[in-house]
Amino acid sequence: MKEGASYDTEWARRPVARTVREVILKKVLSPAIDHYTDTRISGEEVFGSVAPPVLLVSNHSSHLDTPIILKSLPRDWRRRTAVVAAADYFYKNRAVALLVSLAFGTIPIERARLSRDSAGLIDRLISGGWNLLMYPEGTRSRNGSMGRLRSGAAFLAVEHAIPALPLYVEGTHEAMPPGRGWPKHHPVTLHVGSPLRPMAGEDHRAFTKRLQQSLDAMVTGARPPPKANVR
Repeated sequence: MKEGASYDTEWARRPVARTVREVILKKVLSPAIDHYTDTRISGEEVFGSVAPPVLLVSNHSSHLDTPIILKSLPRDWRRRTAVVAAADYFYKNRAVALLVSLAFGTIPIERARLSRDSAGLIDRLISGGWNLLMYPEGTRSRNGSMGRLRSGAAFLAVEHAIPALPLYVEGTHEAMPPGRGWPKHHPVTLHVGSPLRPMAGEDHRAFTKRLQQSLDAMVTGARPPPKANVR
């Protein structure tokens, strides 16, 4: 079996694997998430305003982000959503590769430079109507703050003329930051932003800037107002 970005995940998108994934989410992951996080969704109605395929573009500060986002998606979206995962992290060990492919529907992608095979896989998925969940920061935040976005997600949106849906996951860094092996109790909110569509003549750099601005605004909007000084 090949490892890294060459690992074949086609089996994980077949009907039987998708059914198993749904059972894992409903019977194992969702109860654990509900116990530790008390997850809320802000803007859930947005899912009904846009048709797949969609690029789900999220901040990333915890391994909790993926199961929380997948749990929050409409079922028909979730069953046809592939999660872009770092090949050098999740696909260097065969057992881990099999587990994440089955449990989350991940696909291995190089962080440094997209190979022809990886690009071809993404093209086929989007052409087949699949959504992609992407973390364009490229890695988990070590301090909970959102970093600068890389341009890969914007490039795909422009190249395929599909919308990007900004997501901001609030609270997962406090519940389970990098380095912590098990979550602690903390409320989590998934904020769903308005879909962004590439404009005529817009290149991926300009679209990346718009995505960044949208996510930055969501982060700012989620912060509680400063406490007034009481004298």
